[in-house]
Amino acid sequence: MLLLFFGMAHAQVSFTPSPISTNGAERAAVDMNGDFLDDVVSVTATNVQIYYQQPDGSFVERNITTTPADNTPSWSLSAADFDKNGKTDLLYAGGNGVTFMQANNSDGFDEISFPQYVFSQRSNFVDINNDGHLDAFVCHDVAPSVYYINNGDGTFTFHQGDIGDYPSGGNYGSVWVDYDNDGDMDCFIAKCNVNGDVNERSENQLYQNDGAGNFVEVAETAGLKDNMQTWSSAWADFDNDGHLDVFVGSSSANFTHKLNRNNGDGTFTDISASTGIHALTTTGIENCTYDFNNDGYADIASNGNILLNNGDLTFTLIPLALPNNNGSLGDLNNDGFIDSFTGGQIYYNDGNSNHWLTINTIGMESNINGIGARITITSALGTQIREVRSGEGFKYMSTLNTHFGLGQDTEIATLTIAWPSGIVDTLENVAVDQVISVVEGSTVLGLNESVTNNLILYPNPVQHVLNLGDTTDFTNPSYSIFDMQGRKLMGARLDANAIDVSTLATGNYILKIQDGNTLKSQRFIKK
Repeated sequence: MLLLFFGMAHAQVSFTPSPISTNGAERAAVDMNGDFLDDVVSVTATNVQIYYQQPDGSFVERNITTTPADNTPSWSLSAADFDKNGKTDLLYAGGNGVTFMQANNSDGFDEISFPQYVFSQRSNFVDINNDGHLDAFVCHDVAPSVYYINNGDGTFTFHQGDIGDYPSGGNYGSVWVDYDNDGDMDCFIAKCNVNGDVNERSENQLYQNDGAGNFVEVAETAGLKDNMQTWSSAWADFDNDGHLDVFVGSSSANFTHKLNRNNGDGTFTDISASTGIHALTTTGIENCTYDFNNDGYADIASNGNILLNNGDLTFTLIPLALPNNNGSLGDLNNDGFIDSFTGGQIYYNDGNSNHWLTINTIGMESNINGIGARITITSALGTQIREVRSGEGFKYMSTLNTHFGLGQDTEIATLTIAWPSGIVDTLENVAVDQVISVVEGSTVLGLNESVTNNLILYPNPVQHVLNLGDTTDFTNPSYSIFDMQGRKLMGARLDANAIDVSTLATGNYILKIQDGNTLKSQRFIKK
């Protein structure tokens, strides 16, 4: 165990490995069945192996046979529920093309493969045109990048060249972020020339979203047109000033890592020399950011090394804290600290006394995962922001849950979620050390909620009878069902853990359960 101390809030970070038996390419730590617990995912061309996390932190293994995939995730995997059926779908980005493994309502997967040749690199699920349906973006190594627009009817429209449009490609590490705080998702592409030549093909690109479906390349104006070899970047508000900064990781010994501070006016300043990041000389392809010690400041994981954020835009290097690929990151024992899965091991975060909060975003008008939502919390520590993203770093898929460290703060004054739809939800006086779920528009409807993992609805989508999980923390509860305009459609005393919803029209609804002390609500889909 590493013996590095930085005071109570800036505590040490260490991990303890625990073996897990995998039978394929280890690619994800993400919720696969809609219970908001991060599961462990490995794949082959004909199998998806999922270790489903249980509320007590244990796992139940399941192997799901698939048709032979035309493309496997040899380069990257991303995950999200693009068809809104409550189950997580997978995107395999392979050396020849793109395959979706669509999770069906029979607990299996249906293959959707696309005919285009794509030498895939990083892939992402994101709502590019902000119509409430998740699209797929895939970096192309040898040609302009591609994306598949979700038409909402089970079909996709292919596009190429608008984003990541250099003729011979060089597109490696895409990440979708709102760098200019205008409420829509922009795209940064880390570029690399594997031949070792430094030329225009390797210049990083930043595409600004104008909110009307148009993307303009602005990296030079922003100060991010670095001509360096890099496969991925890590975006976070490293100084908690409300603007996303970016760590650009070098993949070649010929270049150093860079940390660029967001000036808040659409431009960035290279502050690398004053931050201590140059203590990290190891290079590689995997870079991402989480608050590993829960002190309220986002840290950087770079190829297994952790640059621990000291809270003043300086970083302390913890070498080789994780394996050199970082792995897939998520909370794999439901304790509020970020763990890693890779190499047949789960690396459990040893934790400390710092507090935390995890938020699950459930979109209604926006996409069901809330990808693209910005979450802001304020506490005595100050203000922190996070974004919901699918696909960071280069190869792996990490949690879709949103994680905050709180240091020694014991209450969050406000929690605000700005959804891609423009809806804003605000919760006040939120307790720490818990997992909550927020349904888009729920606070607008007066449904301020604290939904924990034991309020499980199934099946979801539902046709006739909606079953409830454990409701033992209620005393003589009643239930109400609202449509998305806030109209109450059903309500009665809850006498059993099942509600007949067969008379409801097809659509999206919110179920609220309450007694004199507790209120919980959850979204469901009537089919």
